[in-house]
Amino acid sequence: LGRVGERYAAARALSAKFRQEIPLQNVGIVRKASGTVYFARPLKMRWDYKGPEAQLFLADGRYFYFRPAGSMQVIRRGVDEKGLGGKIPLLLLFGKGEITALFRVDAADARKGGEETVLRLSPRDDGAPEIRRIDLVVGTGDALIREIHVFDRMGGENHLYLTDVTVNPSLPPDFFRFRKPAGVSVVDG
Repeated sequence: LGRVGERYAAARALSAKFRQEIPLQNVGIVRKASGTVYFARPLKMRWDYKGPEAQLFLADGRYFYFRPAGSMQVIRRGVDEKGLGGKIPLLLLFGKGEITALFRVDAADARKGGEETVLRLSPRDDGAPEIRRIDLVVGTGDALIREIHVFDRMGGENHLYLTDVTVNPSLPPDFFRFRKPAGVSVVDG
């Protein structure tokens, strides 16, 4: 985990294609989404979803903005590195803190003939109280995160698969700036 943290500490930004799967408990349905995600220092992120269920997820370093698909409201919340870190572990790597301060490694297992390592993480103290476990799949050679599997204390799961990871992509200066769409209200939540 320390090596992964060091790898990302040297990065100013990151982009990747993502595929997300969220099994809905007791329903037998898996909600799926895909697109491109971007991270930058400090605490900036942007998720560009593909398809008709496009949502807005944006953090500009100060505020986190969320707009569900089809909603006429954007929810704005102050960025809390500790609080968001349990939900979005990659954001921790682009924050001010250390991922190793919030999570400990319970197991590290090789897979794919040693090309990847699965790090089973659990929160330290009150580092991410809503999280039961996070499994990070990292490249053994490059220490880049390829998969994130979040298991919360309520039995929920969120699986994120990353491909085409680019460290320090060239991004415009206002790339993480929130632009309020016409006819949409912003509410603090």
